[in-house]
Amino acid sequence: MPIYFLVCYSFKTEFEIKNSITPIPMLGTLSNYKAIFNDPQSYMAFVNTILYVLLNNVISLAVAVPAAYAFSRYSFLGDKHLFFWFLASRLTPPATVAIPLFQLYLTLGIVDTHIAVALAHCLFTVPIAVWILEGFISAVPRELDEIAQLDGYSLPQFFIKILIPAIAPGIGVTAFFCFIFSWVEILLANWLTTVDAVPFGSIILRAGIALGLNPLGWISAMAVLAIIPGVLLVLLVRKHLSKGFALGQII
Repeated sequence: MPIYFLVCYSFKTEFEIKNSITPIPMLGTLSNYKAIFNDPQSYMAFVNTILYVLLNNVISLAVAVPAAYAFSRYSFLGDKHLFFWFLASRLTPPATVAIPLFQLYLTLGIVDTHIAVALAHCLFTVPIAVWILEGFISAVPRELDEIAQLDGYSLPQFFIKILIPAIAPGIGVTAFFCFIFSWVEILLANWLTTVDAVPFGSIILRAGIALGLNPLGWISAMAVLAIIPGVLLVLLVRKHLSKGFALGQII
């Protein structure tokens, strides 16, 4: 119901929202969406968010798959403690790393870039990605590793041709969680950007601070646009998600 009314408000005029409660827009208007796409700052913020979310997913999976494989297949000093630290670090509030990250990025000269936000989110997405993927890789028989080695596969070839297809549902689940965290996280994204890489959510936040109160129809339209990528992702990877969650329960 809240999502339904959110969509309805996005098609209502400001006058209708404030003066009547109706289950459907009585007048109907696209002015709220036109206001967003007529404002370069608003739609570029949408593009910025998609870019750093995709970057974060690529980096997180590229780091997490080899790391999860190492935890699954090898034993080394402190491996269990390190694996627990990965999970515990996911519980760290983003606010605790905001200032150190800003100082570091300022020194490196990457403040207000997409890669800056993507790397900052990796602090939280990589641990959960390693934790999830380790369970899926452990479910893959070790005999596959030995057979691939006997067939002359190098480690990168084994990853690309055998391991990744075998854990595709797990990668789908992991990508989903990484996407959701990176898409909804606002503190670091807002803290590390100023003009060129401003995220979608910051537009509402900054405009609200500047104006005191935003038009409700415009806010609703922004919120609807923010929901769409998540819905599309679920539709695209729904098969992997269902298989992945089922496999996770068996494990």
